[in-house]
Amino acid sequence: MNDAGEGREPHKGSASLSPSQQDYLKQIFLLNDASQGATTQLLAERIGVRPASVTGMLKRLAEEGLVERAPYRAVHLTETGRRIAVEIVRHHRLLEAFLSRTLGYRWDEVHEEAEALEHVISERFEQKVAELLADPDRDPHGDPIPTRELALKEDEHLTTLALLPKGSRGTIRRVTLQDQDALNLVERLDLLPGRAIEVAGTHPDGISLLVGGSRFLVPALLAAHLLVDVAPHPSSAQPKTREGTGRPVAHEQ
Repeated sequence: MNDAGEGREPHKGSASLSPSQQDYLKQIFLLNDASQGATTQLLAERIGVRPASVTGMLKRLAEEGLVERAPYRAVHLTETGRRIAVEIVRHHRLLEAFLSRTLGYRWDEVHEEAEALEHVISERFEQKVAELLADPDRDPHGDPIPTRELALKEDEHLTTLALLPKGSRGTIRRVTLQDQDALNLVERLDLLPGRAIEVAGTHPDGISLLVGGSRFLVPALLAAHLLVDVAPHPSSAQPKTREGTGRPVAHEQ
């Protein structure tokens, strides 16, 4: 990650990190960002290694001042570690947008390519890609792209589809999956980011949706990975008024 673009200082020591070390920092960030907690077991599952290998890597990253560890607790990034992780996330999501918009990759193909390229592009290349795409703020899956200054937009206003009650309406904004089969299913169901949906009912095994005139059941496991921008209920969008006055009706205590 050399040749830092204008407006951002290169991270001290980041160029000497291996792709594996960068992957660990990124996965720690993503797990903590999703409020799952970057435990040794979860990191082992995400990266595809044994827990003992995770323990060894975390020890090295702690010695580099990039993570903070405590027995039996999730690992956390230091300020330096977080900045490196967010930069890798920016590389990854920008590359996904570039591959999709410019090179014609399908949205279920971009993740694997971006995983390989995110470690080797320069900051100058990153800047050129951002300029070519007019500084996008979302990747093809709806995930927010950190800014050049490594600020990351929070999505606290989004709610998982699995938690929405019957009658809820909104727009899908993010799909937090990378598995190709799952993404293909999302596409076949027409649940891509930007699609308006309405919850027709909730069931133990999934959510019944109305989408573009069709009704179908979304499995519960899939619904948990669809983040929705919920529309305000019509009755709460405007305050009630007294007939003929236009004045709001006071809430009864």
